[in-house]
Amino acid sequence: MKTKIFCDSADFKTIKFFDKKNIVDGFTTNPSLMRASGAKNYRDYSFKILKVCKKKPISFEVFADNPNEMLKQAYKINSWAKNVYVKIPVINSKGTFMGSVIRELSSKKIKLNITAVYTFEQTKKIVNCLDKKTKSIISIFLQIFFNAKYSNLVLRLIVAIYNILIINFLF
Repeated sequence: MKTKIFCDSADFKTIKFFDKKNIVDGFTTNPSLMRASGAKNYRDYSFKILKVCKKKPISFEVFADNPNEMLKQAYKINSWAKNVYVKIPVINSKGTFMGSVIRELSSKKIKLNITAVYTFEQTKKIVNCLDKKTKSIISIFLQIFFNAKYSNLVLRLIVAIYNILIINFLF
């Protein structure tokens, strides 16, 4: 297992800047970040990002809540480029573990980024669903508490550092 640093952003200028830097191993986005970055069309904006991020891994998240729709979206997202990882939430909005989605996609050698993982139990369940020959990322979210004396800039930097910590399981 090796820890890698991924930039959690959909901002085109940020991705373009960090794509040239060794400090970042790759990128991870989500629909909320895409919208906040000005995306009007998810696919079109993703392709714009892929024009500057051609080699480093980049994760694009499904936005469906239903497992069958997640699978349809995942297959489409996977076809966009060789460096794309499909980002799947560990649970949907109903709290249902997305193990069947993870298992199917991983068994088809689709690179995955399992996101919004908060517990060790979730991590164990995910690992049991993964094909050990398929590259996968498990994005573990950390809870952080801050002292109000920090400036907004420092807070944003600290949050960014912790939010981009992603544990990469390369079996």
